[in-house]
Amino acid sequence: MDSLVRDIEELYRARYTAFRNGMVGFTGDYESARDVVQEAFARALRDREQYRAEGSLAAWVWRIAVRVALQSRRNGREKLSLDELVAEAPLPPCDHDPELADALQQLSPRRRLLVFLHYFADLSYSEIADVCGISEGTVAATLAHARSSLETALKKEGVTQ
Repeated sequence: MDSLVRDIEELYRARYTAFRNGMVGFTGDYESARDVVQEAFARALRDREQYRAEGSLAAWVWRIAVRVALQSRRNGREKLSLDELVAEAPLPPCDHDPELADALQQLSPRRRLLVFLHYFADLSYSEIADVCGISEGTVAATLAHARSSLETALKKEGVTQ
């Protein structure tokens, strides 16, 4: 067994729950999220020769998982852009904070994706940049704008001051 296979298996064991919980935001339920994570890791093992080690292994697998989740939501429809797919993805369950769920829904799909990857999937700016194919500066700026938008929306709702 080569070292990359071991690394992928170790990542699966160490971060499975984070991946599954993160994918709930795209799939809408834990069972579908579990299927997405399993498919993503299976693809990572199958396509491991495509990993160039230019970024973290976790970010590479997250990128695969996001694509698997978004593709699974297409259900045979025509190919959609990433923004269109993200716009259709449900948010992680926020039953305990409906104001936050509403504020998140008001964000643009791209901002919502970056907020999701940072705060729900617990990825670093560098990992998000790898997953989305953008610079870390763009991640930082987009998250700053998203936080500002969320703060404004929550102030309107009287949640924050």
